[in-house]
Amino acid sequence: MGVTTYFQPKFNVACINRCTEAEGPEKRLAIWFQGCDKRCKGCCNPELLKLKPAHILTLDELLLIIAEAKKRFGIEGVTYLGGEPALQQGLAELSRIIRTAGLGAILFTGKQESEVRADLKAEVDLIIDGGFEQNKLDDKRNLVGSTNQRLVFITDRYRPHKQWFYASRPKRVEINVADGLFITGDKI
Repeated sequence: MGVTTYFQPKFNVACINRCTEAEGPEKRLAIWFQGCDKRCKGCCNPELLKLKPAHILTLDELLLIIAEAKKRFGIEGVTYLGGEPALQQGLAELSRIIRTAGLGAILFTGKQESEVRADLKAEVDLIIDGGFEQNKLDDKRNLVGSTNQRLVFITDRYRPHKQWFYASRPKRVEINVADGLFITGDKI
């Protein structure tokens, strides 16, 4: 899954969970990117809003992490969260490469789907769009914060999993200690 290019895109990564079942259907790798230009009131990740360097990783470094997670954990895809993932300039290229490796890509963005760059939109399978609106909390869908946010299926890859987003499930928190303490999932 490696790529050799003259210019290596770099990504401002806040954290990575190499195997989760809380950030989308099936086993996934989740990447939280540092920095957001939306500043939604009540954001669930306020520590990721500041536009500052966190862990700067090259495209090849991220691809190695993803390839290892696919081999070790059998992940089905990658979920991009933040912060605002769409601020990452190399995200379309990363998505294109992981899709050629057979993995799916889910993009969370505070932007409307129509505002997502065409090159990025063409390389992801599902976009969960719209800024979080604190006065429109969504208690019916999994993973989605407010009722204004939409599931926009770019490809059919996750259409069979649509019910996952609406299925009643118990509150879930995952604690991963493999790479240090990492907690993700629903607020309890």
